[in-house]
Amino acid sequence: MGADMDVENGMVTVPPGRVTLSDRRTQRSWAVDVAPFRMSAVPVTQAWYAQVTGERPSAAHGARLPVEGVSWWDAVRFCNALSRAEGLTPVYRLCDDSESVDRDASGDGYRLPTEAEWEHACRAGTSGPRYGRLDEIAWYRGTSQERIRPVGGKQPNAWGLYDMLGNVWEWCWDLYDAEVYGAYRVLRGGGWADEHWSCRASVRRRSHPTFRIDDVGFRVVRGSQPQ
Repeated sequence: MGADMDVENGMVTVPPGRVTLSDRRTQRSWAVDVAPFRMSAVPVTQAWYAQVTGERPSAAHGARLPVEGVSWWDAVRFCNALSRAEGLTPVYRLCDDSESVDRDASGDGYRLPTEAEWEHACRAGTSGPRYGRLDEIAWYRGTSQERIRPVGGKQPNAWGLYDMLGNVWEWCWDLYDAEVYGAYRVLRGGGWADEHWSCRASVRRRSHPTFRIDDVGFRVVRGSQPQ
């Protein structure tokens, strides 16, 4: 499916499985069982973000470009707003100070993927660093001509997910390493300006949940909320 096809707002069913996460800094690896869930086929676009929030925060402008310049908190609020717009129960409970958030186990709405869900979905049953040849699946420094690109323009993985590598880094729910980095959250996937070594299924990056960066976006999931 090319960039001229309508993949926006579509959700893809991700089957259950087990994924082994790893961290190069600590040389640690750990296995996680992942229950089935549904994930947006592409990163949230600027058009979708504007439709839900009325806001257009991105530095580059284009309806089919991934929304970027959004913080982790912006992404969480989008999930809740989208849930309400569709008559679903929001997953997140934001505290009055807007500096802490809890998950509502009864929520059936949209949320951010966990890091394990993200990597499981990205790999789509593969075990190598990528789910295909990088130039065919990702907008990165070698293919992007130094700019963000419309979603869905490269080949998807075997489960029908586009832009899992390249284009924009994607916020995940998880803390990166609370003991060392405090509130910093996990980013995955690599971006349009990154070299090839950053666009691998296992690569982890971190950012403060209040930071807004021009190569960071997100996608949403529903179902099988983790404990």
